[in-house]
Amino acid sequence: MVNTSAEVEECPVTSYSPSAIERLGRERPEAFKSIWVEIGFCLSLLGSMFVSEYLISGFNLILPALSVALQIPPQAQTWPASVFSLVTGAFLLPFGRLADMYGGYIIFIVGLVWLLVWTLIAGFSRNYIMFILCRALQGLGAAAFLPSGIMLMGIYYRPGPRKNLVFGLYGALAPAGFFAGVFFAGVSVQLITWEWFFFIGSIILAIVVVVSYLTVPYDRKVKGATGVKMDWLGTMTIVPALVLIVFALTEGSHAPRGWTTPYILVTFLLGFLFLGGFVYVEGWVADQPLLPGDIFNVKGMKALALALFFQYGNFGMFLFYASFYIEKILHAGPLLASAWFSPMAIGGLFFATMGGMILHILPGTILLLLSGTCFILSTLLFAIIPSNPTYWAYVFPAMICASAGIDITFNVTNVFITTSMPKARQGLAGSLINSLLFLGISFFLGFADLSVTMTADRGEGQSYKVAFWFATGCAVFGMAVMFLGVKIGKASSDLTVEEREELERELALRQSS
Repeated sequence: MVNTSAEVEECPVTSYSPSAIERLGRERPEAFKSIWVEIGFCLSLLGSMFVSEYLISGFNLILPALSVALQIPPQAQTWPASVFSLVTGAFLLPFGRLADMYGGYIIFIVGLVWLLVWTLIAGFSRNYIMFILCRALQGLGAAAFLPSGIMLMGIYYRPGPRKNLVFGLYGALAPAGFFAGVFFAGVSVQLITWEWFFFIGSIILAIVVVVSYLTVPYDRKVKGATGVKMDWLGTMTIVPALVLIVFALTEGSHAPRGWTTPYILVTFLLGFLFLGGFVYVEGWVADQPLLPGDIFNVKGMKALALALFFQYGNFGMFLFYASFYIEKILHAGPLLASAWFSPMAIGGLFFATMGGMILHILPGTILLLLSGTCFILSTLLFAIIPSNPTYWAYVFPAMICASAGIDITFNVTNVFITTSMPKARQGLAGSLINSLLFLGISFFLGFADLSVTMTADRGEGQSYKVAFWFATGCAVFGMAVMFLGVKIGKASSDLTVEEREELERELALRQSS
């Protein structure tokens, strides 16, 4: 284990020349005693992203076989797929605060071990209630290690090309994990049994846990240095708010009387009451709110958060309904479907890696407009797809566009958000980034499911196209907000937030004297 502190001693800010700042942005951080420790650290973080995507993407392919094996009722079949993302999204802010309190290392390792345990148990499930419980508890593990992972990268890498590359590789493992999940799901269902999807995931997780324990720096000073406290009132209001609202959105179209079903109306109302309580607590009660309002004082942050919410929702709808459309309407088997999704993995590796290499060359605004266009095209191609399509004319470019949209956006915004916050708020940065992703997916999937259910009389294929049109509209809105309200420059080597604040204090002191 590497015993180093995140509080790296640095030379006085005034001694930083442009050439020194550029050099610091390219060299290996002092926390890593050798290149091999840094490689192990990166593999740990990349592996955590890989396995989280693995458990999300492949699940849709094993769901039909799983439903038969565990006798899951039709009205309950959406929950095994959605409860993982729901629990993850609901607990990201509290776990981000715990990472700021106790350091990223502890929360990261505990989250990985927790996910490993419940992924293994899920493979031994013998009824659907046990399985849904396992999926929910898996979400707690992801909620712990996703924000703390981004926190660790944000702490140890200062602004510059090296940070851009690491974040690019981190984003690249999302499509790689997505394809691995789809591939092993297809293999498990078609050649073995559905349980092996989770057993393979457990093996990958065990490797990530061992590498993480050996190479991730253990920071003992975070709690004492920052004095961060848990916002328990905020936690007790935001978690039930998100769970109840997303539950109502997901179940509203499947309830016996639709949205007029009493328990749907009650949960929806209670969810918004809890949400109102959270806003009140964060704004007027909490000393250290889970989501401080001043983080949105960063120029363009409000517009960026709104745009990402809609664009990540578009991506979630694409993944969910493209899988069903390919299998049910285009009648592709599990292995063929996984092959059709392979351009997302290959494209993701290319776009994410190349994006990490050019973030300090091209302005982020240009890259975001490019990715926004790709979001639109990915779902638009499925919305207009003919009944007997050519794979290369519709499905293949849609996969490439989806990959470019999510990977370029994820890289640019992650670097921008983590660079805009001090070390004491890197856990908050990680939870904000992942909250927008998971809650955007869960929120808009609920509305998409409603649109599909309400248009079921048009036929299954046409009702799916309604969801694709809705997703396209979300992408158009997100891109418009991004274009009008977000301006991000080049992610070149620069001072950290703490260094800029120190420099401003020194200049103010000199002027006053």
